[in-house]
Amino acid sequence: MTHTDKLMTLRPYFDSATQKVPALEEIREIKRYKYLIFQLTRRDILARYKRSFLGVAWTMLNPLGMMIVMSLVFSQLFKMVPNYPAYVLSGLVAWNFFSQSTSAAMSGIVWGGNLIQRIYVPRTSFAISAVLTALVNLSLSIVPLIAVMLFIKSPITPAIAFLPVSMIFLAAFALGIGLILSTLAVYFPDVAEMYQIILIAWMYLSPIIYPENIIPPQFNLLYHLNPMYQLVRLFRLPIYDGRIPTLNEIWPAAVVSIAVLVIGWLFFTSKSDEFAYRV
Repeated sequence: MTHTDKLMTLRPYFDSATQKVPALEEIREIKRYKYLIFQLTRRDILARYKRSFLGVAWTMLNPLGMMIVMSLVFSQLFKMVPNYPAYVLSGLVAWNFFSQSTSAAMSGIVWGGNLIQRIYVPRTSFAISAVLTALVNLSLSIVPLIAVMLFIKSPITPAIAFLPVSMIFLAAFALGIGLILSTLAVYFPDVAEMYQIILIAWMYLSPIIYPENIIPPQFNLLYHLNPMYQLVRLFRLPIYDGRIPTLNEIWPAAVVSIAVLVIGWLFFTSKSDEFAYRV
């Protein structure tokens, strides 16, 4: 046995050809590299607020400012919606989380191109850290949402304790979409620009700023097939409607979020070994 062979038997190394099931292997690697994900999340949070005059407060003021604008523009148009500022803010908070996390997950794999060309890191760690960072921002954004509800005397009930479940389903769906977009962006860089246009259309096709009861009956099926309709509704029910969602309201959001996460994970991990040669 040569000296090189002896070193190879002593030193741990990564060989992608030995992977049996890439999707399962990626889960094992994520567990091993959990400290890296923590550091990536920490870096993103610190970088976001490091040079910001308002710092963390901006995360809370941003949706609040959007709510004020939307309320001034649409409150008279949608008079039938009680406590409209709370309604629109609850939708915006959920939507901002989705749009920010998926966009950050897509850009994360491009940003990490230099890193994955030099050393081995789990490719999914960039998308996971992007979603975790957005979850921190989402948690902070709930503070002004509750403050607005208290100010306009909108009732807050114990059902708000269900909110973390809604956030988990929303995060799972966002991670799945982020992984799909990340894979496509590696091969087709224009996906990032196209996605911003899709986000605008998707937002207006979801009942974020308008009530769902104005949707024409002939489009009800189409809206129910929109996954963000189900997920935003599940987020709104415990905080704005003040009740725990029923099983019929939970299972569509649960099924779509888990299905998209599994599809995104399988799609991403099946292509991730090629990323180092393309980013």
